[in-house]
Amino acid sequence: MPTLNWQKSSYCQEANNCINLAATPDGTIHLRESEAPAVVIRTTVGPLGSFVRAIKAGELSALGARP
Repeated sequence: MPTLNWQKSSYCQEANNCINLAATPDGTIHLRESEAPAVVIRTTVGPLGSFVRAIKAGELSALGARP
């Protein structure tokens, strides 16, 4: 695996509560939370884009709803 160049989210306000992202030449996107850097989610641009669009559209708000 190549060395990943992790970038911190521009929305990050606290050093230990951030989302980091790294991309590889093959198009794989790596995501991790700064509090748990050993846990990495891997995806590609298409599914990640769909996920971000769903969040922005409020389509996932029911997942965070509490009774």
